[in-house]
Amino acid sequence: MQLSTKQKQFLKGLAHHLSPVVMLGGNGLTEGVIAEIDNALNHHELIKVKIAGADRETKQLIIDAIVRETQAVAVQTIGHILVLYRSSEEHKISLPKK
Repeated sequence: MQLSTKQKQFLKGLAHHLSPVVMLGGNGLTEGVIAEIDNALNHHELIKVKIAGADRETKQLIIDAIVRETQAVAVQTIGHILVLYRSSEEHKISLPKK
């Protein structure tokens, strides 16, 4: 799924007030964490994930793995916070036209 700049800006605005739903700890990216992110995306469509204690290269590898495993779109990364979006069957968020 590709998002236009307009759609990403819209999602960033919606995500601004959200708190991280999933936090990666010392164990890193496990099957349980992927499952939790998947459940949160099914329920909310737009979530924040906190990736703690990783250097830049490791953090980027974790982000790439999350996006690949969940088929979500990385909307934004600020510091240790990743904003993810994936449309669900209920379409809770209606994106603006491209």
